[in-house]
Amino acid sequence: MSATEPLEVWIDQDLCTGDGICAQYAPEVFELDIDGLAYVKGADEELRQQPGESVPVPLTVLQDVVDSAKECPGDCIHVRRVSDRVEVYGPDAE
Repeated sequence: MSATEPLEVWIDQDLCTGDGICAQYAPEVFELDIDGLAYVKGADEELRQQPGESVPVPLTVLQDVVDSAKECPGDCIHVRRVSDRVEVYGPDAE
């Protein structure tokens, strides 16, 4: 996989435990909402609250997002390639 290949990330709120580890690793991409669950947010700082809604992963925080997916106790963070929507990090990654 190319290091410059565009990736996107989404959170399965049904599995989110609300620990907030993702928001600690990558506050540019993840945020806990008033419901106690984590959501992704775009460059506009707006939370994406529709189920399965994704945002692009900025290269500057790619490692933080990957670490978030690996450390998430709920296994609810999914990082996939934009081109073919194949998960590269997260519970469904090969």
